[in-house]
Amino acid sequence: MALRLVYLIFIKLLGAIALLLRSDVSKEAEILVLRHQLAVLRRQVARPRPSWADRALISALTRLLPKPRRIVLMVTPGTLLRWHADLVKHRWTYKCKTPGRPPTRPTIRSLVLRLAAENPTWGYRRIAGELAGLGRNVGAATVWRILHKAGIDPAPRRSGPSWGQFLRAQASGILACDFFHTDTITLARLYCFAVVEHATRRVHILGVTANPTADWVTQQAKNLILDLGDRAGGFKFLIRDRDAKFTAMFDEVFRTEGIDVVLTAPQAPRMNAITERWVGSVRRELLDRTLIVNARHLRKILAEYESHYNNHRPHRALNHSSPLRPLPNPAQAGADTDMKITRRDRLGGLLHEYAQVA
Repeated sequence: MALRLVYLIFIKLLGAIALLLRSDVSKEAEILVLRHQLAVLRRQVARPRPSWADRALISALTRLLPKPRRIVLMVTPGTLLRWHADLVKHRWTYKCKTPGRPPTRPTIRSLVLRLAAENPTWGYRRIAGELAGLGRNVGAATVWRILHKAGIDPAPRRSGPSWGQFLRAQASGILACDFFHTDTITLARLYCFAVVEHATRRVHILGVTANPTADWVTQQAKNLILDLGDRAGGFKFLIRDRDAKFTAMFDEVFRTEGIDVVLTAPQAPRMNAITERWVGSVRRELLDRTLIVNARHLRKILAEYESHYNNHRPHRALNHSSPLRPLPNPAQAGADTDMKITRRDRLGGLLHEYAQVA
């Protein structure tokens, strides 16, 4: 800054010497032109922002002008007083060192950026859940802040009531079922039947067929009861829609186990929100990113996704744990220096699972 001031003074001295060699008529004409240019610029610029060196030089040259001419300059007495007040403020202002939250460790930041880069469809809450599964309790707001500073756009929150409101409205001991479909590369439509346990968020993908008849659906219900075994007595309600494939025989399979069937209202998917949410997850994470060859191929990848969903994928309703895998004990802060994370790829790298090396 001081070097700039010396440079400006040198330039002005050279300009003063050049002015001494010019005639008075030439200098007066130039003054008139410069005044007019200054008037034009003032109409366009509301408030100029000179540098510190510019201010010092203008203040020094102003002393050479008569007092009546000083009032028309952009540097007024009020400006000089404000500059002095700024100097006083900077002279007596000290940095405030108040205690606050400790900064995020570089290892956590690099891990968050790694998960975001390798999984572009994950939002900041999904990444926070994955970190919880690795024994790192990092808040969702911290993950959002790391992504925001890195220039990565976190996944926006979807409209409508929050997921927590849906969870609080549900009771334990509820089963919910629904169909979803997908199209193969030959444009043949396949139907999948799945059941979700509300209490644990565990998913049962019961079957895949191109022709979901009433008998086929009833048989899948019997298979579910066999898979649940003794746990079937802990469920009290089954939520289903009014699809014609759900016949009286289908409902009777559950009533014999003491499970009442609850029908959703027509065109009200929110009444079966947890299952609809799972269908959306399987579409975003699997079906929308895979070309299905046939029913056998679909059964294979759905079985792989069911294992990933039940054994590894974190769930917000379960405090970021998985239905069949509890969270590990939180790691000590000093252990981050030698933290080694491995990645397991499923379905050819479509799904990623992370684990800490022992």
